[in-house]
Amino acid sequence: MVQMGTQEKRLRGKTLRVARKLEKFLGVPTPSFRKAPPLEMLIATLLSQNTNDRNSHRAYVQLRQRYPRWEDVLYASTRELANIIRVGGMANQKSARIKKILRTVWDRHGRFDLRFLKKMTDKAVYEELLSFDGIGLKTAACVMVFSLGRDVFPVDTHIHRICGRLGLAPNCKTPEKTFIFMKGIVPRARAYAFHTNLIRFGRKICKAQNPLCGICPLYDDCEWTEKSRFAAITRSTKEAVDVDFMLLDNV
Repeated sequence: MVQMGTQEKRLRGKTLRVARKLEKFLGVPTPSFRKAPPLEMLIATLLSQNTNDRNSHRAYVQLRQRYPRWEDVLYASTRELANIIRVGGMANQKSARIKKILRTVWDRHGRFDLRFLKKMTDKAVYEELLSFDGIGLKTAACVMVFSLGRDVFPVDTHIHRICGRLGLAPNCKTPEKTFIFMKGIVPRARAYAFHTNLIRFGRKICKAQNPLCGICPLYDDCEWTEKSRFAAITRSTKEAVDVDFMLLDNV
């Protein structure tokens, strides 16, 4: 019990140190002043699954341009809807899930609106969002932080990878386990900034393939066993990497 408390204290301190270094390296991101309503954010986050921000943003914009009202989306054919959002990938699956979510929202609440979530506790919001087909912890957490302004730290596959390499979430084999573990580790009031900077850091430096360990500002904090090998082969890159565009700040 004492050992676990010591480990948690150490990891909290390390996470704060990493967060501060990222803020020095990338700046301190601030949330968008205008927050999208929860239903819009839920659909946008669903569209972001298994694709990049640019393509999912295009899919969302095309969806709303073609169907300005959610009832139009609900009553569109699944095939037609899939064609509209195809640029975002997994169009057939996502179109079916979007329609099912909208049907569930309407059947439960009699309107296409989830703004009542703003008055609910975090626990109750999770329960509501996770009850929708195809919605997991990452998507629910994104709605909470980007739409509801909660101090919640979403974990996708990229953040899971980086937290693993840094040793912030030891023995966490899945993004879901990393999400649960990091709840008690991320510094208070820093969840949005830390999440955003880890996404940017993963795009710029700590890539899944060929990470640029030789120029990494977190090299000394990293516990990844491969870091010295990649540091030795790191080359400066001039590729255009857009680290700043975040879909959920632009819904």
